[in-house]
Amino acid sequence: MRLGVSLAVTFSTATGYIIAKSSFDINILYVCIGVFLLAGGASALNQYQERITDALMSRTKNRPIPSGKISASTGLIIAVILCLLGSFVLFIKLGITPFLLGFLNLLWYNGFYTYLKKKTAFAVVPGSLTGVTPLLIGWSATGESLLNFNIIFIWFFIYMWQVPHFWLLQIHYTDDYKKASLGSLYQFFSSEQVKRIVFVWIISTSLTSLLLPYFGIIQSKPLIWAVIAINAGLIITFYRIIFNSLGLFNYKKAFILINAFMIIVMLILIVESLFYKLFLFIR
Repeated sequence: MRLGVSLAVTFSTATGYIIAKSSFDINILYVCIGVFLLAGGASALNQYQERITDALMSRTKNRPIPSGKISASTGLIIAVILCLLGSFVLFIKLGITPFLLGFLNLLWYNGFYTYLKKKTAFAVVPGSLTGVTPLLIGWSATGESLLNFNIIFIWFFIYMWQVPHFWLLQIHYTDDYKKASLGSLYQFFSSEQVKRIVFVWIISTSLTSLLLPYFGIIQSKPLIWAVIAINAGLIITFYRIIFNSLGLFNYKKAFILINAFMIIVMLILIVESLFYKLFLFIR
């Protein structure tokens, strides 16, 4: 299990639940536990599937299976148990829709994306769907329809963010990817072209987030100004990181920045949902 990833996925789930419910109740605990277990199981299963390539990369060679801390069969058993427990919680406590979304996400991540990323650097485009499904699980756990425009647009925004998020990670560890014969953007584009591609995705992600107020998903004036401010900071800082005079691209700094941007936007969505009536007095 990758704890950081599982916690991030759980946070996305909680965000979806709070946006739909505008409050807390016991079910938010159930959906978060279910998704956390399922995410941990999917991660453990992925590490079992990629144990050979993990052993070739500096970033992953110390994971439990390639490092020899546990056997491959033990890792597989742990993965299956976590997936079953997570699915059980979602189905018993929250119903068929959250369960199906979780199950389909597991199939997409471990069945499709894990295979595809060995073939092409562009696997992140369809693969990013796995990163946005937890939001839908949280939303559906409240009984709200998945056809609601607000959640569809928020889903799209997070999807737009997922692509540069994964590409920056891929670029930062490009040498590892070469060792493991995994797809890399540098197989198709020059360093300058890669910078431009990433920057275009960042601009697209930024513009998408600015549409949250336009469509009335964020209505409170203080929060609208907060969205504008963090977008200005994102674009200016990213431009300086990517197109600096030294020609160096600090991928790690860019990766931290884009993740911080997403966390702040999600917190804004949570605050908007929980305290909208309060903000009415200061609009």
